[in-house]
Formats: sequence, structure tokens, C-alpha cells
Amino acid sequence: MRRFALATAVLALGALLAGSAIAAEQLVINGSTTVLPIAQAAAEQFMKANPDITVSVSGGGSGNGIKALIDGTANIANSSRFIKQEEVKMAVEKGRYPVPFGVAIDAIIPVVHPSNTIADLTIEQLHDIYAGKIKNWKELGGQDRPIAVVSRDTSSGTYEVWEEKVLKGDRVAPQALIVASNGAMVQTVASNPAAIGYIGIGYLNNELKAITVNGITGSIETARSGEYPVSRYLFMFTGGWPTGAALKFINFVMSDEGQKIVANEGFVPIR
Repeated sequence: MRRFALATAVLALGALLAGSAIAAEQLVINGSTTVLPIAQAAAEQFMKANPDITVSVSGGGSGNGIKALIDGTANIANSSRFIKQEEVKMAVEKGRYPVPFGVAIDAIIPVVHPSNTIADLTIEQLHDIYAGKIKNWKELGGQDRPIAVVSRDTSSGTYEVWEEKVLKGDRVAPQALIVASNGAMVQTVASNPAAIGYIGIGYLNNELKAITVNGITGSIETARSGEYPVSRYLFMFTGGWPTGAALKFINFVMSDEGQKIVANEGFVPIR
């Protein structure tokens, strides 16, 4: 009789645990590789405080994240740029009404190999490098070697901000090497003494040399004040006013604890 009661209790506990697993909320976050480290670190802490919610975070670019939100395959889209009008239109046609949440401020930093003697470039010089008009470092007072231009793919929000603020709508030179993420940019520039690239401030490390722009250092202070010329907001978008797990997560990122995570990842807290 006792064995039967014990077996029944074990089965009941198993059913309860299985029911809890089934009932756990799933939160899918996709998009910008710039926002990715913030989202990953926030998700880790968030799940510790909310064990009944499972959070999945992936990169792929701002455009892909917004597309996933529109298609309904993501609950939150990370984006390092604001949503485009045509994306809003596509979302509304599918019954989704994107809501933006600014979660951090970022500075896009031009970077070179540490051996490069160049320390400062103007916006005009950066434009001409990326447009293919300046092709050798000696034209800028550096060593006599061709410039290896490294840029981001067009689905990247970082690229779109760079295109707007530096290229002024012009196209990147066809000989530029295109990489898919901030991490790939770091690896590429760090391994090539002739390379130049650009990354979010949170990705800076001692394998790279940061270049000042118009004599202004990209920093927390200059990004927040707007003094640094290539700064921007980082966003999380939902497909309508968030509820449930999505609302809890957004509130967490905007909380004191969430904004500490933003700072710890090397970005500028929104408040």
C-alpha cells in the first residue's frame, strides 16, 4: 500500500513538473549585434529572477530583427537604428503596431590596428575613405600602404547609421570587405595593420585603436551629450504595447539593475 502511495506521489510530482515546464512562458529576442551583449546579459539575470520564463536571444542585424517581429517569430526586436517607415507599413498590414523603447546610447567608433599611426580623422576624411576616394594611408599622413576598408552588411543598423552620418547617403566603395557583425569587425581589423572599421563603443578592446572624430573622443560623456558626431540610440521594439513576459523584460532592462548591465557592457545608460 505504501509502495502504491509512493508511486502515485512520484507520478503526481512528475505531472506537476511537466505541467510547469509546458506552462513556462517563452520570450524570443532577435536583431542587432550591437544590442546583443546587453540583451544576453539582461536575459541571464532576468531568468534568474523569473525562472518561469525562458528567454532566447540571437543576433543577425537590426533589419532581420525587425523582420522577425513583423513576421511574428520574435517578441522583441533589438535595433541599433529607428524603425523605417516601410517597416512600419508592413507591420501594420500584419496587425502589428511597433512600439520603440530606447534602452541605451551608443557611439560608433572608427577603429584601426594598434600599429597605425593615425589618431584622428574628420567626418569628411572618413567619408572619402569609405567612398573609395582616399585609398592610401599616406594621403592622411600615415604609412605608405593601401587602406583595407571594412564595413557592415546592409541589414545592420550600425551600417545604416554610418551611411547616414558619415557616408551621407553615398555607397561604400565596391572593394570594401563586408562583415556580418561587430565581433567579426573586431577580429578583421585586429588582424590587419592596414584595415579600418567601425564598431559600437561596447566592443572596444585593447586589440584595436580607437580613432577620434573631428578631434572628439567617443565616450560615455560625449555620446550622452551628443557632442560626439556618430552617436545614436539603441532600441528594443515590441509588436504592440508589451504584455506578459515581454513587458517584464522591457521593465527589467529599463530598471536600475538593467541600466547597470548597459553600463557594464560598455554602453551608455539611457538615464
